[in-house]
Amino acid sequence: MIIQSKANKKRWLFPSLIVLMRVLFGVGWLLAGVTKISEKLWFKEPGIFLNEYLVSSLGKSNVPLFYKVFIQNVALQYVMILNYVIPIVQIILGVLIIIGLLTIPSILICLFMHINFILSGNMNLMSLVLYTSAFTLIIFRTNIYHLSLDRYFHLDILFTAKISVLSKKEKILSNT
Repeated sequence: MIIQSKANKKRWLFPSLIVLMRVLFGVGWLLAGVTKISEKLWFKEPGIFLNEYLVSSLGKSNVPLFYKVFIQNVALQYVMILNYVIPIVQIILGVLIIIGLLTIPSILICLFMHINFILSGNMNLMSLVLYTSAFTLIIFRTNIYHLSLDRYFHLDILFTAKISVLSKKEKILSNT
């Protein structure tokens, strides 16, 4: 009885930790969006903070040349649109990840946004933690669906399909 109890505990411990990581990752993205709206005044003073941020990125030596071209020709041209889209998308992604709905696509979008943040010359401990957490969640994607709406709506099977590689011998045997 005690051995069976320990086996059940081990079977649920790791998935529970991955779910906790998923929820904390979602909270991080939710708070990033809320902070931009409440503390950094992205909506009260639209474009000011983001424009200054992008202009300062152009002067940084650790920003790749191709990304400086992107900032000059795209980001600065559409700074007002990005000013509203970025925090709203961060809030939506945070909520989706917390509740576990469309989890893998949400994490991939977070990674895309985070790569843009890193390319703009900002790398700190929190960036490293979020970046590592995103990859950890993707690697252990079969465990992120515990306590999620993806599992409830059977969306988890879309992103955890197992690909089987048959050997030549197995293919020949299956064809006969």
